Amino acid sequence: MPINITMPALSPTMEEGNLSKWLVKEGDKVSSGDVLCEIETDKATMEVESVDEGIVAKLVVAAGTEGVKVNALIAILAAEGEDVAAAASGGGAAPAAKTEAAKAEAAPAKTEAVPFAAPETATVSESTGARTFSSPLARRLAKDAGLDVSAISGTGPHGRVVKKDVEAAVAGGGAKPAAAAPAPSATPAPAAAPLPKGASEEAVLKNFAEGSYELVPHDGMRKTIAKRLQESKQTIPHFYVSVDCELDALLALRAQINASAPEKDGKPGYKISVNDMVIKALALALRDVPDANVSWTDTNMVKHKHADVGVAVSIPGGLITPIIRSAELKSLSAISNEMKDLGARAKARKLKPEEYQGGTTAVSNMGMMGVKNFAAVVNPPHATILAIGAGEERVVVKKGQMVVANVMTVTLSTDHRAVDGALGAELLGAFKRYIENPMGMLV
Repeated sequence: MPINITMPALSPTMEEGNLSKWLVKEGDKVSSGDVLCEIETDKATMEVESVDEGIVAKLVVAAGTEGVKVNALIAILAAEGEDVAAAASGGGAAPAAKTEAAKAEAAPAKTEAVPFAAPETATVSESTGARTFSSPLARRLAKDAGLDVSAISGTGPHGRVVKKDVEAAVAGGGAKPAAAAPAPSATPAPAAAPLPKGASEEAVLKNFAEGSYELVPHDGMRKTIAKRLQESKQTIPHFYVSVDCELDALLALRAQINASAPEKDGKPGYKISVNDMVIKALALALRDVPDANVSWTDTNMVKHKHADVGVAVSIPGGLITPIIRSAELKSLSAISNEMKDLGARAKARKLKPEEYQGGTTAVSNMGMMGVKNFAAVVNPPHATILAIGAGEERVVVKKGQMVVANVMTVTLSTDHRAVDGALGAELLGAFKRYIENPMGMLV
């Protein structure tokens, strides 16, 4: 029976992607876990693995094709023992049993659409809370057989439950029945109001002389950025708190740390940046003010146990926020090296979704561009984002005397539903203390 391969949904919000490269060709034999192609999403380029085994009968979508919709057919696999040419035409059938009637032999087999399993797709056991990764086909077969997929041992990549595991469980009776699905609510939740559209292209272009412009189509990243920022500004009540931080002690400590870095292959083992110290200071401030390390939902306040700090990285066509997980627990050298790796792969669009999705807060640093201060837009589900301005020499008053100090202005943007003014000021005060007394970040 031919197996249809469809465009996978590699993130919960993905609607389409670009098929940038095939890593197999027609006639190749593939096994479960083999990498078949590279899919370019709005944020990254990801390798996609095969769920099933077979021979590549036909590549339906050519490499380099843009805007391929999720669940669109991109390739066909011929199952074991199946005629490849027949499978490529979409009408391949497995050899019929000799006892079947001639009419049944002549009937074309139904093709079965099998999307790739997205990395984040998992089933959570109600009894143990454990997560079980499985292919879409395996989940459907388990459901049809009345089995709980979380009770089946997986033999696919990284323990993923695949088709043959479900078939073995059905034959051996080794899996427990699936729990009954809860009855649907009598009163469905109201649908969210659609976001208003921007001005039409025709209305915009009539303001400009013909021939005085060119049209550049929006790519997936720019569309996603526009959608999320519009959603943020329309649904999150922002407020802003700014404070000036003196940097002299931090710059001196940074110089000492970098000077003492051990060499590895003739190069320093790390080179701490001001931004690395900002990440650490914000993470520690969230640890000290845990009520500000939250996310808003309509029914609950989500209080996070760790400070997962997203860091805005500019890439061609937009930006992306790779995340330093549990930053409050990591050393400055670990944060520095991890940030260098994430930043390089972000620019190459090689980040995995789990490396840039989620997080509990974010840092946006435009100081290296000479920007004195600015206010960033909160990126849901975060409740805060810290905008970092340039460090510069300014005249400050200390004990009645005017002196020159290195000062930077930082602005905290906050979701007022989750973090009130006093709490935002407390968080920013904790951040300022770590920046101006940076030895506290080392103990």
